[in-house]
Formats: sequence, structure tokens, C-alpha cells
Amino acid sequence: MPTDSTDQQSEFTVTPDTVEGDIDYQDLLDRFGADELTDEQVARFPDPHPMVRRKVFYAGRDVDRFLSAAESGETVSLVTGVGPSGPMHIGHAMHFYHAKHLQERTGAHVYVPLSDDEKYFGKDLSLAEIGEYARENLRDLLAVGFDPERTRVVIDTADADVVYPLAVQFGKHVTQSTMEATYGDPGNVGRSFYPAVQIAHLLLPQLVHGRHASLVPIAADQDPHVRLARDVAGKERFDVAKPAALLSKFLPTLDGPGKMSSSDDAPAVLLTDDRETVERKVQTHAYSGGKSSLDAHREHGGDPEVDVAYQLLAFFFEDDDATLDRLAREYRAGDLLSGDLKGYAAERIADFLDAHRERRERITDLDAELAKYRLTDDERERALPEGVGQFG
Repeated sequence: MPTDSTDQQSEFTVTPDTVEGDIDYQDLLDRFGADELTDEQVARFPDPHPMVRRKVFYAGRDVDRFLSAAESGETVSLVTGVGPSGPMHIGHAMHFYHAKHLQERTGAHVYVPLSDDEKYFGKDLSLAEIGEYARENLRDLLAVGFDPERTRVVIDTADADVVYPLAVQFGKHVTQSTMEATYGDPGNVGRSFYPAVQIAHLLLPQLVHGRHASLVPIAADQDPHVRLARDVAGKERFDVAKPAALLSKFLPTLDGPGKMSSSDDAPAVLLTDDRETVERKVQTHAYSGGKSSLDAHREHGGDPEVDVAYQLLAFFFEDDDATLDRLAREYRAGDLLSGDLKGYAAERIADFLDAHRERRERITDLDAELAKYRLTDDERERALPEGVGQFG
């Protein structure tokens, strides 16, 4: 199924490379074939994270199987990664902090692939530039505070001894026509092969820890990777279960629809931004749901559903549901002004980034810290197909 979700009625695009337009999430479900997350499923998540509680994560596949395994105390895992093509922003942070929340409550193994190879295939960047971005991204990942005993960071070019043999094994079971139907014209042979690497990422936890329920919490544009991995996992020769998917909506850009990106022209709030920078970006660029004049706003109120400052709070940065409801109510009534709502959002975001940056700055020796999160020799051996690595 092509990932380009555009037609005459729905003028938006969602692919692993591009998210544009005003997304119709129900239409996206119909196209991708995922199931909407139910209230019953939300309630089954242990201490549901605000992103689950408010259905920022709004759809998935086989979520019940993961939840049942977690409830039973069985082995479970999460896979959520990043492509190092620029500085990390708050859209990245949401997913990693959610994964940490789930790890703390389920004991899940968390696998974080860094797809530096894919970014070289798809971006106008040198390997050296991507390597520098990868190191900075790693500082942000480690600052999240994952459990090093249950977390593995896998860097494609650095862990090629594991990733490449697995990609070879899985790539044999993906036809070129299936790849092109899923992703379109790859543009180069590197990107044509990369889906096999992604399958290796998504199935790696089960190859290391044995067959178990694995969940991939990702933004909806990355869903094609999961669909392809599920196809391969369903083949009888592989002793792995189909990974479940938990799909999120897109954190809006400050200036309106679409997802926040660190590599396009839309302003993004970076994880390294200080308090003054956050305030300036939010106050200057965040799209307002308020009216054009103070009198009109007081009389008619604002619309929190389109207000980016409110959406940032609802997606991640306001934990308390009662406070969020009060802000929406006061904004609709015209009692809360757009500038005041932006100021509150900027303060909450800056508080979060101050704490993140403090942990980041404590990582003085990145290589030594990263070593705690690398695959062990035993894990590498367990992951590889039989007979591979015998010349090592």
C-alpha cells in the first residue's frame, strides 16, 4: 500500500520522508489499515502517560497482545529510534520520554536504533556531518534516563556486524515490487535496501531475548516500516512475533499544520534551547487560535483546537488534565488571552528543557556513557543467524 496519502478530497501527504497539509487522522487510519485506540485499551496501560490518556497515540496494531503480556509480567520490548540529520527537538523528546515511562512501568527492554546510513542515503549531508549529529543526538538520548540494563542503542554503521547480516537475511524476503509499493521510487539503491535494515531494527529485541510481545511507538508517518516488518515476521522460518504498533499524531509546527522538523524551514524548539529562546520562538511563531483584536477575543473567545501553544501543552507539556481543561475553558470564554497562553506554554516547555539540559550536561564522557547501552558480545551472538560471525 503506498504511503502517500493524497487524493482530490484529502490534500495532505504522509510518508516516511514527508508530512504536509492538514492531516485527516481518520482518513489516515482507513488508508493504513490500523485500528483506533479504544478507551478500554487506554485504561489497560499501566499509569497511562498523557500521550496515551489524551490519545496523542491514537491508533495501533496488536496493542492488546502487548498489553496482555505486560499485565502478565512477561518479557516485552519497545523499539523507537531517530535518524540523525539535525539537532533533536521536542517532537523527538515526546516519544523517548514516553518510552522511558513505559519502561519504568513494564520493565520493557527498549531498543533505540540510530539510522545514520538511511540519513546519508536520503539527505544532502556528508557522513562526517551525520556522525556529528549522531553524537549530539546520543547526548540527548542518554539524558532521557533509560535503564542501561534494559536499553540498547544500535547505530547502523557502528553495529554493522549485527545489523547487516540481519538485513541480508530479511531482505531476501522482501520483493522489489513490495518495497516500491510501500515506499515509492527509492531514488538510489541504498534507500532501496534500507527497508531491510529497518526490519532488522524492529525484530532485533526478539532475536536477542527470544520471541515475545514487542511494541513500536512511532509517529504515523513511520508506520510503513512496521507493516513491512510484520509481513516478514509472519513468515514461518522466523521465530519472532509480529511487532505491535502504537501510532501517534504529529506534534504541530509552531506556524501551523504538519509535524515539527529540525531539517526544514519551520521553526522548531530544540532540546538545547534555553529559556529565553523558547519564549521568543513560542511568542513569535506559535500559531494562535485567538481573535485578531482584544475586544473580539474577549467577546468570542479563542479556539484551543487550532492554537499551537495549547496543542503543545495537550500533547506533552502539561501533565495535569484539570489544568489543561481549565486553560481550554478560559481560552474559549475569552478570559485567557493568546499571549498569556503562549507564555504559560513557553514556561512549561522551558522547565522541561532546563531539566533535560542539566542531565545532558552531566554527560562529560559520551563514549564511556554510551558503552553502558551497547549490545554485549553475548547479545550480538544471540542476535545473529546461525553460522554468521564464525570468522570474527
